[in-house]
Amino acid sequence: MKHVVILGAGFGGLELAGRLSDSVADEVRVTLIDQNDSFTFGFSKLDILFGKAETSALQLQYRDLVKPGVEFRQERVTGIDPAARHVTTDQGSYDADILVVALGAEYDLDAVPGFAEDGLEYYSIAGAERMRDALPAFTGGTILIGVLAQPYKCPPAPFEGAFLLHDQLVERGIREQTEIRVVAPMSAPVPVTPEVSQRFLDELAARDIEYLAQQKVVALDVANKEAVLESGERLPYDLFVGIPIHRVPAVVKESGLAESGWVAVNRDNLMTPFPDVYAVGDVVGIPMAKAGVFAENAAGVVADDIVARLHGETLGRRYEGEGNCYIEFGSGRVAKVQANFLGGPSPVATVIGPTEELAAEKEAFASTRRARWFGAAPG
Repeated sequence: MKHVVILGAGFGGLELAGRLSDSVADEVRVTLIDQNDSFTFGFSKLDILFGKAETSALQLQYRDLVKPGVEFRQERVTGIDPAARHVTTDQGSYDADILVVALGAEYDLDAVPGFAEDGLEYYSIAGAERMRDALPAFTGGTILIGVLAQPYKCPPAPFEGAFLLHDQLVERGIREQTEIRVVAPMSAPVPVTPEVSQRFLDELAARDIEYLAQQKVVALDVANKEAVLESGERLPYDLFVGIPIHRVPAVVKESGLAESGWVAVNRDNLMTPFPDVYAVGDVVGIPMAKAGVFAENAAGVVADDIVARLHGETLGRRYEGEGNCYIEFGSGRVAKVQANFLGGPSPVATVIGPTEELAAEKEAFASTRRARWFGAAPG
């Protein structure tokens, strides 16, 4: 039996392990490695931030994974030799016939001086909990939401945060005493197509939220409560919320897989320049959005490629960078962006909704993945 070692049990790792279990459990054994004990959907961090659910209720415990032929190991990856397909962890080592790197992106909170000290973020569970606990003390002033660099995970998320903050401030009766501004290096929000960007600009304008385009925050002047821009301009704030700078994990960088900052892959089948070494998800350097749904679809292509090669066949399709992202527009309204980044000469995308039906569809999305990836509903 072939040994498939998957590093990272996020969207990509879980989807790949599940697909291999469902299709070739008698031909491969899968070792799935992650340093965490549980998986949490990225969009669940907004539920944590705005007090809709406790963290523990949103975590899917890896110990509940019961897919045939899949063994989960909670270990921290300490070394990757892609040429030898050899992996070391804090508890042992593994030799793979097929190696898949799905370790995602990490957040560099120290890259912007002052941010770790005086900024808030909701991209990590700990950050969402910290910001949730800090918001009640805010009684008015300027909230500055800063996208600190590109690329970053889930392009709509900074704007979802702004919409939901608006709702909370209205509910608390302090929206009129509060200015909300979003500052970002992009020329427009979610710049996959002009139509999608305009939809976000319209939604921001409807809530009197200002969008400051093509501006990069390079430091926070904590003493004076000012965000310092690359241009030298300063923006005052009472509460600074940042989308952290994303980087490949250090162990991936040290492996030589990410010489350009992210892991280079064949866009058709996600294989790296090293034979039988694939990469999927946020760690990959393809010019397209980073989000769980894209990692999931990439994992499906990798699964098909692995199965085809096991059977002496060739992959019957190519990765198109397609997926749907759900968007919280506030007041219980959910929309989704349908996007395809690589299937044609240029990316295509459209916004559907918001509708109540899409809110239900988003709930179903989480429950179907739980059943598919874990083999049963976790207890």
